[in-house]
Amino acid sequence: MTRNSLLLIALIGIASCKNNRQDNTPPVQKDSTMTAPAAAKPDLKGLTFAYQKDPACGMPLKAGLEDTASYKGKLYGFCSKECKAEFLKSPDSYLANAK
Repeated sequence: MTRNSLLLIALIGIASCKNNRQDNTPPVQKDSTMTAPAAAKPDLKGLTFAYQKDPACGMPLKAGLEDTASYKGKLYGFCSKECKAEFLKSPDSYLANAK
């Protein structure tokens, strides 16, 4: 057999396996009105924070509060998940500079 014949046999085998697949999953039809469910935001109002500013960036918490973290028994508020992540890398250094 020549190399072209072997290649042809291999391609036919692959194609026949693909056609005999027993996938009973119906195809997903996208609808332009479909949207992902909105994530529920936790109610962070009424909490008492150790500082009235985001310790990572200094933004006042009344301007926007997205997340919280507890550290050494105190609750800290953050304007974003990114600020919280930065704070958690080295909380003591941020708290030393927070006022």
